[in-house]
Amino acid sequence: MAKQKVIKADVLFNGKGKAESKYIVVEGNKIVDVSGKKMKADFEGWVTPAFIDAHSHIGMDREGEPWTESETNDITNQILPLNNPIDSIYFDDRAFKDAVDFGVLYSCVVPGSGNLIGGQAMIIKNFGKNRDDAFMKAYGFKMALGFNPRSTTDWKGERSNTRMGVYALLEKKLDEVLIKQEKGEVAKDKKIIELQAKYKKKKISKKDFEIDKKIIEREFELGFTPEDKALLTLLSGQYTSKVHVHKDDDVLYLIHLAKKYKIKCTADHTGDVFHKDIFDELAKNDIPVVYGPLGSVGYKVELKHAYYQNTLLLMQSKAFFGLMTDHPVIHTIALRDSLKFFMIQGMSEEDAISLITYKNAKILHIDDILGTVEPGKLASLVVWDKNPLHLGAFPKMVMAEGTVIRKK
Repeated sequence: MAKQKVIKADVLFNGKGKAESKYIVVEGNKIVDVSGKKMKADFEGWVTPAFIDAHSHIGMDREGEPWTESETNDITNQILPLNNPIDSIYFDDRAFKDAVDFGVLYSCVVPGSGNLIGGQAMIIKNFGKNRDDAFMKAYGFKMALGFNPRSTTDWKGERSNTRMGVYALLEKKLDEVLIKQEKGEVAKDKKIIELQAKYKKKKISKKDFEIDKKIIEREFELGFTPEDKALLTLLSGQYTSKVHVHKDDDVLYLIHLAKKYKIKCTADHTGDVFHKDIFDELAKNDIPVVYGPLGSVGYKVELKHAYYQNTLLLMQSKAFFGLMTDHPVIHTIALRDSLKFFMIQGMSEEDAISLITYKNAKILHIDDILGTVEPGKLASLVVWDKNPLHLGAFPKMVMAEGTVIRKK
């Protein structure tokens, strides 16, 4: 049996609430018990689950490198569903060490927002040594609406300088692949019906029937390019699309798009949304919000209403939401600092911590293993020297899936 580690939480933020004098027992890579029963502890302090950054470009836009080395955006086309951001990450980016120092152990990394579909979205472990060690889960795709994809007219591929143009381009592409799929299915069904007729008339044996049927089905599969298959996966609802969107009207277009194509998605950013009813519309359509980044400069026109006070509207709405850094727009270690904008508006400490633990885990579909401190979850925990929401708080110990990776 693996040696147990015991952590005494003077105060425990468990991802959903707050409690005092709790003992967390870790065995292997899992939490096996959380109780009030006193026992000898290996570590003691204020405890939180590991933090999760729900939208980041960490390792793609790297510290200490000129902007020309950035790999966040691929300029070859507006629609690039095959791009995998992990292929553009260098895990020696020093931002990873900083992230670990402040307890941000997981990130959902995505390509940039210069293209309508920039590529895939991947969940990684910020404490991973390399791409193989860091990969955790394929989450879905990265899409972008609004100013960004219409601002890249000097990039390659078919592009437009208007939102009506880029949205028409997106819908045309999605319609084309759906029509291609439908035509292929019709042709396949017709061939199988003809084959069945031959079999019923005993013109072919059962063995030949099965062989020919497999050939027909294989021909159908081979009729789609890798890009077609990726787009059909996006449209299947099997994965989630993280959609860059800021302004009210673009959010409403996202809702239209999600309804028309039955896309499973999140609304990422929404910084310029300054009407509560827009957040409520997202909630009504079961689209979570990945909010932020907070504390960055409003450097473009579509951020002219991006006030920190909009956090109150989000809180008052029915939307389910988590938080991002959009690293390097704000540094990964600023994820915790961003909670102040919600606490200023009256959010409790435990609800604030929940934004970057349980709620981000729920949005990323990893809440079965992360986001809360409870038996059965991965033992990714942070022991703080004081209340983690204190300006000077710093982790005394960081544990990643049962392994102590940093001690103060």
